[in-house]
Amino acid sequence: MNLTKEKRKKKKTNIFSETNRAAKRMDKKRITIFWDMIKCAIKYKANPNDYYTFKMYEMTKYERLTIITKGINNEYCTKYNNPKYTHFFHNKSEFNKVFDNYLNRDWLELNGKNKIAFAEFCKKHPVIIAKPSISQNGNKIEKFDTTEWKLKDLYEELVENKQTLIEEVIEQCDKLNKLHLESINTIRVVTLLGKIVACYLKIGNNHKIVDNYSEEGLIVPIDIHTGSIIYPAVNKYGTTYEHHPITKKQIVGLQIPRFQEVIELCENACVEIPEVGYVGWDIVVGSRNCSLLDATEFPEHEIYGLPAHREGNVGLLPVFKQAEERELEQ
Repeated sequence: MNLTKEKRKKKKTNIFSETNRAAKRMDKKRITIFWDMIKCAIKYKANPNDYYTFKMYEMTKYERLTIITKGINNEYCTKYNNPKYTHFFHNKSEFNKVFDNYLNRDWLELNGKNKIAFAEFCKKHPVIIAKPSISQNGNKIEKFDTTEWKLKDLYEELVENKQTLIEEVIEQCDKLNKLHLESINTIRVVTLLGKIVACYLKIGNNHKIVDNYSEEGLIVPIDIHTGSIIYPAVNKYGTTYEHHPITKKQIVGLQIPRFQEVIELCENACVEIPEVGYVGWDIVVGSRNCSLLDATEFPEHEIYGLPAHREGNVGLLPVFKQAEERELEQ
């Protein structure tokens, strides 16, 4: 498929900007980095951002083969996620209906005709979260203190803004709340064919109420077997943090509360729609239970096997392949 002129320009700019960044970091000629980047695109399905973010210019041929690049991640999504069923993950209202038993919170969908139900919901939950049924990266997710509004006006504004999914505010456990007070710091659990292949703690790092890595948040892997954190957290620029840059709370050495409950919740949830076999689940750890906050059928590969989180400079692809092999054996 031919790229438009604008897309070609953007792609060209991206390739050369990443080439310049990598060449500057490695103190090598740009032409050398450029051709190596092209090689990685062909052989390892890596885009320019993969090349720079995963420091593929510092990796051996074998090490490069262990990285889940954008192209490889796309292949997993295509192979294991039936597009006839992915709408359950795109539409948050549909998602809540299917996974209601895992949410552990009240919610309501505004339809333009249920103002009384909305008023009753706000009476029970004076502070609410409003979000669009379809959104990405936490866009238009807002918290409202309904006592500061005329409920009729708030209802109409939410409907007009298409923020029609209303939810009870989830209270996270004290230990994770103290890491960053303004966001819910969620656990990202990645499942492949019913097997857990990766776990991460997502931590807020600004004045937004979301903890997304793409929105300046921090990411750090969690040991699947122990629920402990042994690596520093990283932001999207590659800066590492053993302590949170704002709250100064220690990250390295943190033990995730109720971690076994997190694992069991995801193991149960991932069989609800078996036609979607590769999913990233976002879990909130509360003081009394764990709640499914959201999930994506297109997990972002950018957080997998970052340089600061690699053992022996090996990425996560071998873990994914083991999950596939176990499925074949069964």
